[in-house]
Amino acid sequence: MQQGIAGNGFLILPIAPRHTAVLTTLPFHHRDPFDRLIIAQAMVEQISVISGDAAFAAYPVTCIW
Repeated sequence: MQQGIAGNGFLILPIAPRHTAVLTTLPFHHRDPFDRLIIAQAMVEQISVISGDAAFAAYPVTCIW
C-alpha cells in the first residue's frame, strides 16, 4: 500500500486542529461527517477534492471528477 501511495505522489493528510476548527463552522449542506471533514481539509489546505458527490458544490472547494 505504501508503494502505491508514494509511487503516485500521494501524501497522507492527517487530521489537525485547524481542520476541525473549520469543520465546526460549515453549514450542513452535506450530512456525512467524513465528507464534511474532507471538505474542511480541502478548504484549509487549499487543495482540490476528487469526488463525484454533487453536495460538495455547495462549499468553496474545487472538485475534480
